Amino acid sequence: MLALTRADLPASPLARWASILLTLSTLTFLISIAASEACLIAASLVYAFHLLRERPRIHFPPVKLPLALFCSLSVVSVFFAANPSAGWFVVRKLVLFLILLVVVNLVVTARHLEWLCKALCFEAALAGFVAIVQFVIQYQEVSALHPGRVYFYMTLTRIHGFMGHWMNFAGQQMLVFVTLAALILLSVRVTKLWWGVGAVVAVSLILSFTRGVWLGCLVALVYLVARSRPRWLWALPVLILVSYLAAPSLLRQRVHLALHPSADPALSIRLEMWQAGLRMIRKHPWLGVGPNNIEQEYVLYLAPGRSPEPGFHSHLHNDYLQIAAERGLPCLAALLWLLGALGWHIWKICQRAGEARWIAEGALAAWLAMLVEGFFEFNLGTSPVLMVFLFYVSTPFVLEKLRNGVGPRAGAPPLMGRS
Repeated sequence: MLALTRADLPASPLARWASILLTLSTLTFLISIAASEACLIAASLVYAFHLLRERPRIHFPPVKLPLALFCSLSVVSVFFAANPSAGWFVVRKLVLFLILLVVVNLVVTARHLEWLCKALCFEAALAGFVAIVQFVIQYQEVSALHPGRVYFYMTLTRIHGFMGHWMNFAGQQMLVFVTLAALILLSVRVTKLWWGVGAVVAVSLILSFTRGVWLGCLVALVYLVARSRPRWLWALPVLILVSYLAAPSLLRQRVHLALHPSADPALSIRLEMWQAGLRMIRKHPWLGVGPNNIEQEYVLYLAPGRSPEPGFHSHLHNDYLQIAAERGLPCLAALLWLLGALGWHIWKICQRAGEARWIAEGALAAWLAMLVEGFFEFNLGTSPVLMVFLFYVSTPFVLEKLRNGVGPRAGAPPLMGRS
């Protein structure tokens, strides 16, 4: 086993240690953001020493220009902010984009890549099980203390697994779930174990009460079904309707309120935020109000004579409005270019991925889910979710590198679709 593990790592000692640290970072995505970020930085530093010492060829997804523009414009916007010191916290998060570099260069065998993807699925099931237990305990307590306001208190503070906040938990589970769905629908052989893992993750997503995540999963699942079993598409509306009618009253109420924004504080405050964000963009179209400056500027951009609704105002609960309001329309254009380029190149890799297709298709499904959920949440500004997203969108480029016979371990055994 040790010999097999060693064969899946780079030949160079420094690159090998960097790959081990990257593996540890990936395996702690869903458990501890502090440990994951620490391992990522350590992997990046060791890899940098490897580059200086041995000067190997560097591989990077073909998104260098839009990524450079996005990062540069983000930094420039800090200097024109009302409170520049607050913006540097956001700039430090740009370091997380190193994941695109280290994953493509330090995962050098298909077996290693497959193992990482499947390990995340098992970890998501573990986090999902913990979250389900949290839900049961919370439901029992709320039912005993507030029998007439169960829905209110169950949505006020929600399950979060190993994460500190339910949005981080739900966003991570969404990304893992859609890649797990790709494994189940597109892998060569799938055992019942994976259906069980998928069921646990799915239940935890449902109980998270996070509607943007539900919508992201739905769009990604429609895509995966269309790519794998298009004849099943006609059954999806029927399945959705039956699921709604059979769902507990708490879930039906959650869906019902999505159609009545004025009756749901979570939606009504979003409408207020989006209107304030549009006013920020109209007044500061080029560089925005500054990264991490939304909360202190928020009241200035409300309708005249209106007080802010009670709630969280640190960001606008929308990726695209947030980036434009914080950093300006040029930075938003760079972000859209970056996301579009990632999606386009992953789509092309999906057409020639062979037996590893489920990994590439899962990455594209995660890309779709992230874009859809981004209309309702600032998930690109959340480190735990962003790290998982960047890992998944990197995986097709690892497959492409191996397919082209590039890298020190290009001749390693290919993915066989085993489950």
